Amino acid sequence: MKIAYFDCFSGASGDMILGSLLDAGLSVDRLMEELLKLRLSHFEVRVEKVSKKGIGGSQAIVDIDDHHHNRHHRHLEDIEEIIGTSSLDESVKQKSLEIFRRLAEAEAKVHRTSVDHIHFHEVGAMDAIIDVVGGVAGLAAMGIERVYCSPLHVGSGTVECAHGILPVPAPATAELIKGKPFYSTGVLGELLTPTGAAILTTLSSGFGPFPAMTMEQIGYGAGTSEPDIPNLLRVFIGEAGEDLLGYEKEQIVVIETNIDDMNPQLYDYLISGALDLGALDVYLTPVQMKKNRPGTLVTVTCLPQLMHRLSEFILRETTTIGLRWRLESRIKARRSIREILTQYGPIQGKVAESDNGIINISPEYDDCKRIAREKNVPLKEVMDAARVAALSLS
Repeated sequence: MKIAYFDCFSGASGDMILGSLLDAGLSVDRLMEELLKLRLSHFEVRVEKVSKKGIGGSQAIVDIDDHHHNRHHRHLEDIEEIIGTSSLDESVKQKSLEIFRRLAEAEAKVHRTSVDHIHFHEVGAMDAIIDVVGGVAGLAAMGIERVYCSPLHVGSGTVECAHGILPVPAPATAELIKGKPFYSTGVLGELLTPTGAAILTTLSSGFGPFPAMTMEQIGYGAGTSEPDIPNLLRVFIGEAGEDLLGYEKEQIVVIETNIDDMNPQLYDYLISGALDLGALDVYLTPVQMKKNRPGTLVTVTCLPQLMHRLSEFILRETTTIGLRWRLESRIKARRSIREILTQYGPIQGKVAESDNGIINISPEYDDCKRIAREKNVPLKEVMDAARVAALSLS
């Protein structure tokens, strides 16, 4: 399986994503062939070879007839009509539409309005439609089946846009990267744009270190700004390693501490509180400590961006005076929540899948418990019925 890994050491934007693919071997003619399926005219995409701090890359430049297109702002429904009525492959249509819908939802939340009232400014013009559709269609044209991404470098300071001067990351960008690992090294300026964030967070199957792959192509997509670091987005393209096929890969933080002097009643509050703060898992292990005292090993796993928040919580809510932490990699099946129709009514179930299909279905315990009480039937019968009905999903 061919995969792409985007190394966002200097952030990302729509034109940088497009430039990186063109630098990695996507031909302009092939790209234009796809873009013309939008049935839009009076535009052209060209590539300019540039150097950023001594590193060469390709800058994707979209030339647009401003007189013809008039640079007018568009609503989501306008963009949906352009993409939906195009002759693009259905998968390219759906992914492109999902990117713009997420952009609209992020903007609507920031401006406290509805999606229908959002005017796309930076992301609604003709060049952004080309960036989004071009990126999705370009990946498909290169035969890339799955996308992975590094943690996102967002920059710092402020950025000037249609709404005025905004903090970095811009509010819409911040909404789009919720739940994804990001960081700033103090480089001034906006490194990650809303369009770049929307494309990568929509298409990427996982965020973390380099996946196992046999690398075949490397591309550098150049941006237009000149920060203190090379303004380039790097993409690695190649065949996925066997350990990655069908599963997602990401980095997590493991936080641990040994405790031998705390009231056991406090562990209930510690576990529930850590989970409420976003911990992936919390568990306790009995251990034998110094002076033969029985103790408890507290282990909390979380995404890297939550390490400091959870560490502070553990230090505040336990008797420990120190913690250990480390980064670990994990692979996981793709997960989704689906409705399972049972003889007792609908029940939500967590479905785990790989490229070979469904590998596990787990009925939601709280739904099963609620139905058992409502129908006055044993809980184990409801759960057994849910498991049998779930077989129809596979």
